[in-house]
Amino acid sequence: MSVTTKQLAKTFSKCAPLFMALGEPARQKIILVLADVNEMNVGDLALRVELSRPAVSHHLKVLRQVELVKRRRHGTENFYALVIDDALALLSRFVAEVNACK
Repeated sequence: MSVTTKQLAKTFSKCAPLFMALGEPARQKIILVLADVNEMNVGDLALRVELSRPAVSHHLKVLRQVELVKRRRHGTENFYALVIDDALALLSRFVAEVNACK
């Protein structure tokens, strides 16, 4: 696979929001907790990652924007689950393109 610098830059640009989201330790903790469960509400997540509910909600918003988590409403509660397949595919593409440039 031959990759041009232009193509690599384009893929890198698509990955930038993911890198930003994954670079925050609090969001890393949330992802790790969600990796162990099917889904969890904000209150339970706040207890597990030892952050306030508003802080967890903020971090979940960022993770939703980059499509690493999804939200399911049930009554007045929001439940969050990890949806990482598309992100992994994009990151795998980036790694493959970097390797192709060597």
